[in-house]
Amino acid sequence: MNSDDHEQEPAAPARDTGAVGADGLTVGRAAALVGVSVKTLHHWDAIGLVRPSGRTRAGYRVYSADDIARVHRVLVYRELGLPLAEIGRVLDDPDINPRAHLRRQRSQLVARVARLQSMVHAVDRMLEASRTGMRLTPEEQVALFGADWQPSWVDEAEERWGDTAQWAQYAERAAGMTADDWKRVADATHALNADLAAALRAGTAPGSDEANALAERHRAQLSTYFDCTHAMHACVGRMYVDEPGYADTYEALAPGLTVWLRDTIHANARAHGVDPTTAVWE
Repeated sequence: MNSDDHEQEPAAPARDTGAVGADGLTVGRAAALVGVSVKTLHHWDAIGLVRPSGRTRAGYRVYSADDIARVHRVLVYRELGLPLAEIGRVLDDPDINPRAHLRRQRSQLVARVARLQSMVHAVDRMLEASRTGMRLTPEEQVALFGADWQPSWVDEAEERWGDTAQWAQYAERAAGMTADDWKRVADATHALNADLAAALRAGTAPGSDEANALAERHRAQLSTYFDCTHAMHACVGRMYVDEPGYADTYEALAPGLTVWLRDTIHANARAHGVDPTTAVWE
């Protein structure tokens, strides 16, 4: 162990301003002043990076004002990612203008701070996205999905399914989607709804090839958010009829569409070996 670990500080004056006194600062006081550990200063001393240049009248090794300034320069360079050996070369090379070098490092630090601030904003938005499953503002959601869209549906869905693997999938995928991605999803949803309503008006029978193709498009649209199996799809079909909020949405597109869509989804599930009456969310 370095003998400095056992050094005792001389009695402090009645009012300690924190400045380097005539005798300098012992390793403990220097470490506290610059915000590093005593062990770190001992290491820097051992490798010749920053050595206390003075001694007190009692013979204790102490850091002068110039030594403390060197410590601060080491901290700046270390924050920039320079290895200690490189820092020592920069500090001791007589051909390197320290002021010019520090100005360059300052510019790099300013740029790094700006990048970090940008990253903080990005992380904040990702945290919000993981909470709500949406990276869009409520106004953007309504603009994309239509006047009938209720931004509160996302919070209601999280409350209902937030502990499921499918919600985790949805939140992860939604967090990575841009506004353009959401626009493509919204456009595909509007096109699908229009085709569903047109098929109902044309008298397309559930279970027909055309109806099954539409059911698969519907399941694929849900799979944008989470991997939707045929059993899950059958559960969704039941939910559309049983819950007024969903029924109102489809009935606004075409009267009778809610039941027709459920029947179409269920017929398609049967074609894929799933009994829609006993299907469970899995």
